[in-house]
Amino acid sequence: MSRFFGFIALLMVVAAGAGIYVRQAKTVSAGGNPSANVDIVGVKHDLMTIAQAERTHNALRGGYASLDDLRSSGDLSMARNNRGFYNYSTEVTDSGFRVTAIYSGPENPLAPKSLSIDQSMGIIQE
Repeated sequence: MSRFFGFIALLMVVAAGAGIYVRQAKTVSAGGNPSANVDIVGVKHDLMTIAQAERTHNALRGGYASLDDLRSSGDLSMARNNRGFYNYSTEVTDSGFRVTAIYSGPENPLAPKSLSIDQSMGIIQE
């Protein structure tokens, strides 16, 4: 009899764990759309690539540059200024930079409106 109750307890724990997993998976996904999740991961990768190009440009040429200048100098090989519904832009100063990806697609409350990175290499999501 104790084996039976142990088995029932095990099933209850597994069911509770599955329920928590499903709930977390729904909150992590951008509107439940797998391609939107891939876009967000790709955007973060692109931001890191652009930021690394900014750091390389600063180390080799002594300053930060726009996306077009990074491409023309050979520091950035990425040919596009967007990914999916996100468009990239840069703001440069003498002491730093900020690369921003702005969402311009259909209304999606779970998609970040913007993601940005600066010389600290930390991605900020809004």
